[in-house]
Amino acid sequence: MLLVAGLLLAARLFLRRLDLHHPSVEAILTATGVGRTRAYQLRDRILEVLPELQRAPGRPCTVSSIATEVIETPAEQVIDFIMAHPGCVVAGSQRRHYDDCFRQFVVELRERHSALELAAFAQATRVPAGTLEQWLRAGREPPSARSSDAPAEREEIVTSTRIQSVIEAWKAWRGPFIAFCDHVSKHLRIPYGRTWIGSILELAGVRTRQRRAGRSPDEKALRGLFETFFPGAQWVGDGSPINTELTIGGDLHRFTFNLELLTDPASGAFVGASIRNEEDSAAVTEAFTDGVATTGKQPLALLLDNRPSNHTEDVDETLGETIRMRATRGRAQNKAHAEGGFGLFKSTAPPVEISADTPRDLAAAVLELIVTTWARTLNHRPRKNRGGASRVELYKRHKPAPEQVEQAAEALEQRRRKQEKAFETLRARRDPVACELLDQAFERLGLLDPESNIRSAIARYPLDAIIAGIAIYEAKHDAKTLPDGVDARYLLGIARNVGQQDEGLRFSELLLARRLEARDLALTLLESERDAVLQDETANPRDRVRALLDNAFATDRHIDRIFWIEATANVVANHAASESERHDLFSFATRLIHATYRIPYKDRLSFTRRLVQQTVPIDSPSP
Repeated sequence: MLLVAGLLLAARLFLRRLDLHHPSVEAILTATGVGRTRAYQLRDRILEVLPELQRAPGRPCTVSSIATEVIETPAEQVIDFIMAHPGCVVAGSQRRHYDDCFRQFVVELRERHSALELAAFAQATRVPAGTLEQWLRAGREPPSARSSDAPAEREEIVTSTRIQSVIEAWKAWRGPFIAFCDHVSKHLRIPYGRTWIGSILELAGVRTRQRRAGRSPDEKALRGLFETFFPGAQWVGDGSPINTELTIGGDLHRFTFNLELLTDPASGAFVGASIRNEEDSAAVTEAFTDGVATTGKQPLALLLDNRPSNHTEDVDETLGETIRMRATRGRAQNKAHAEGGFGLFKSTAPPVEISADTPRDLAAAVLELIVTTWARTLNHRPRKNRGGASRVELYKRHKPAPEQVEQAAEALEQRRRKQEKAFETLRARRDPVACELLDQAFERLGLLDPESNIRSAIARYPLDAIIAGIAIYEAKHDAKTLPDGVDARYLLGIARNVGQQDEGLRFSELLLARRLEARDLALTLLESERDAVLQDETANPRDRVRALLDNAFATDRHIDRIFWIEATANVVANHAASESERHDLFSFATRLIHATYRIPYKDRLSFTRRLVQQTVPIDSPSP
C-alpha cells in the first residue's frame, strides 16, 4: 500500500493542476494506512523517475541486468547510509552540506565500485560529478609526483607562469573567492583547486585568509563550569518575548507575549512554562506552579536573573522552601539552559499566524498550546548524547540518595549566603545622601526594587550624576516619553551615561588645565579673547554671557567649547549682583544653549549640567 499511496499523492498534483476532482491527502493516507513521511518520500521518488519513463518513438535500448544492478547498488547503499545517519546531507537554499562521515563513506564506496563510470556513479549517489572529483582527488599527489623519472614536469607545474596568471587575475577580480576559483578553472584553464589557489594568493600577499572567529578564550575557559547535581535539584528560569499575529475579519493584529520557561539543567527537561503579557513576578509564579504540577515536587533551588520582578515577596511566597538563586552578573552562561530552550522553540516552531474571529485571548491560548505541545514532544525525544534516553526518562530515572540531597542543599545554601554577603558589602559602601535620594525617587516614581540591588548599583556613581539621572527619568516620565516596559534598570542606565559624560567633561577640564600650564599659543589666544569680553566696561553680565556662548557655539573644537562654557559658568557664578540675578543669568544661558541646534542634544545637556554644578554647588566648602 505504500507504493499506492505514493502514486496517488503524485497523481494528486497533476489532478489539481488540471482542475480535476481529486481526493485529499488525509483521505489517501487513511485509505492506504501508511505514514505521511514515507508516503511523501515515495511520491518525490516517483516524480523524479517519471521523466525517464517517456522515451522517443522506436525500439527501446537494451540495458543489461548486470549494469542496472551495479548502478542501483550504490544508490541503495547511499539511501541506507543517509537513513542511518540523519543530517549527514542537508540541502540548503544555495548549496548542499555534506558531513565528514558521508564524504568518507562515498570515497570508500567509490573504491568498491571503481569499474563503474564516474558519471554513472555520481548519478547513483546524487553527488555532483565536480564535487565527487574533488573528494577523490583530495590527499592524492599530482600525476607528475608519482613518477620519479619526471621531475621536470613537476617543476613546470609549480613554477610556471600559471601562478603569476592567478595572482594578476586576482588583482583585477572584484567578486567572491569561490567564484574566482571557478573562473580560474573554467576560463583560465588552470587546474588548481581552491586550497592551492588560496595558498598562492596568501603567500603572494594579495589576499588575507578570512578565518572564523570561533569561541573566545574566556568562553572556552568557562565551558562546563555550571555545576549540576541531579534532576530536580535546581531549575533555571528566564523569559523571552514571543511575537504573534492574529487576523480577525481581515484585520491584522500583532501581539507580543512573554514566555517564561523553567528548565532542569541536569536532565535538560523543560518543566514549567507561563504565557503572560509581560515578564513579571506573576510569570515566575505561574511557571513554577506549572513545573511543580509537571514533576510532582519542588526543586531545591530556582535560578533567576537579576530582573527586579524575579525577586519579590510574591515569588518568595510561591517558592516556599525552594532556594531562590541569582544569576551571576555578566555571565549569560548561567541561563544557557533556558536560552537554549528558547532557541529550539524559535527554530522548530512555526510562526504563530492565526486567522480567527475572536480577540487577543485566543492568540494567548493558541500560543500556550503550541508551547505545551512543543515541550512535551521534546521532553520525550531520545537523545543520542544521553544513551538514547529522553529528558523525561532522565528526570524520573535518577533517585538521589539522601546524602546527595543534603550535599546539594548545603552547596546551594552556601552559594546563596555568599551572594547575600556580596550584596551586603555593596550596600555598606553606598553614600547615605544618595541612598536617601534614591529611596525617595523610587517611592515617588513607583519603581520596583524589593532588595535595593538596583539602588545599590546606582549609588556607586557620583551624586551629581545620580541627581541628573533622576531628573532626566522624571522628565521623561512626566512627558510620557519613556519606552514601553522599562523598569528601574532604565534609571541605572541613565545614571551610568550621565556619569560617563561628566567623566568626559572632567577629563576635558583637566586636559584644559594641563594645557593652560603649558601656556601654548592656542590657549593664549583664547585667554586674550576671553579677557577682551570680560574687560568691556560697557557690557553687562547678560551681554558677556551672550558673547562667551557665541564663541562657544562658533567653534568646532571640543576643548575650545569647554573653555568658553567654563568662562560662562564663572560669569554666572561670580558676576551676578544677587541670587535672583544669578538665577536669571543661568536661565538666560540655558535658553541660549538649548536654542542652538547645531550642537548635539547630549552636549547641550552636558553644558547645562556644568553650569548648574558650578552655579549651585552641592558639596559644602571645606572649613
